Amino acid sequence: MDLRSHYPYWLLRHGIVKIYPSVTESLRADIAIIGSGITGALVAHRLCKEGFDVVMVDKRHVGQGSTAASTCLLQYEIDTPLHKLIHMVGERSAVRSYELCLEAIDTLGKIANNFRHVEFVRKPSFQFASFKRHVADLKKEYLLRRKYDISSVHWLTESDVADRFSFHAPAGLLSHDGAQINAYRMTHSLLYAAQRQGLRVYDNTLVTAIRHHRQSVELTLDSGCRLTARKLIISCGYESQAFIPKKIESFHSTYVIISEPFNHTHFWYKNALIWETANPYIYLRTTSDNRILIGGKDDAFYNPEKRDRKLNQKALQLQQSFCKLFPHLNFKTDFSWAGTFCGTKDGLPYIGSIPQRPHTYFALGFGGNGITFGQIAADFICDMLLQRKNKDLQLFSFTR
Repeated sequence: MDLRSHYPYWLLRHGIVKIYPSVTESLRADIAIIGSGITGALVAHRLCKEGFDVVMVDKRHVGQGSTAASTCLLQYEIDTPLHKLIHMVGERSAVRSYELCLEAIDTLGKIANNFRHVEFVRKPSFQFASFKRHVADLKKEYLLRRKYDISSVHWLTESDVADRFSFHAPAGLLSHDGAQINAYRMTHSLLYAAQRQGLRVYDNTLVTAIRHHRQSVELTLDSGCRLTARKLIISCGYESQAFIPKKIESFHSTYVIISEPFNHTHFWYKNALIWETANPYIYLRTTSDNRILIGGKDDAFYNPEKRDRKLNQKALQLQQSFCKLFPHLNFKTDFSWAGTFCGTKDGLPYIGSIPQRPHTYFALGFGGNGITFGQIAADFICDMLLQRKNKDLQLFSFTR
């Protein structure tokens, strides 16, 4: 798949962090992982710490699929609001899904503390009501999170929003627990650490066939070599649908712009992550080099040529949306890019196995919480492999 346009900011800023070889001989391992983005890296890092012998392969260079285009917001708020998710999956499952995302942010912060230059920063998360008619549902969301003690949340009135963020919205929900990260650098840091514990990484290596045996999985590679493992983990993001017989994802195209650096560091209340209740929504964050990023204006299609043709128009619309919120900030677009992303029927990831693919686990963190879902997948799959009891495994299974 064509997952993104050519010039995402993180890839331009950091370039090729490290060179990895392609496979030139047949290999054996405990675990084979397909996909070297942020999710695959989190899974590999976790499994290597547990002592598994892991081989990772990817047809692209490391981190250069969707990870390079990520806007890297870390939020426990799932794309499906809690009050709607409760009606879709039940009270216990919905609340626990939010709690797991909250826990994943904490875990990601602890992992990030071991690395330099991954730019993990704790931030509040602020969601504002795009229209007056959205206030009632947002208030319902606030009351539910207070009821279940999910994060520290505060209700902001119209005057509160103006005081803290300098723009006008009828109401807002301010949460203490958000964060941001540099997913591209984090991916390389995770793999570097895992390599010191035995991980073998190969990029520019295409899997052309998968054969499932009684006690193993065999991957045929484009070089003609084979990779044989006791277990296979598929973490190649939106392209993973090719390995699943039923449709589980819906495609969208999304757009992002990032400003030139400003000569000051404070833009709004604690430089919080900002997003809105509209669907599709826009979202904002700041960066470590004093830029402002705004994304959104999504389209419900997968057509890379059409997506990329629309980029200039969407970039202008995003800049106009920013200037409407913050007319006093002289936002000048420095870079813009577009990408493909996928959602699911309930906004939740798919983590686990299917009967059609024995000895295989999927780590599919679709939607706006891809990185936090990736961390959850790393923990869940580790528990599955070690046959540890985990009462939450059913939450994101293919049979939910």
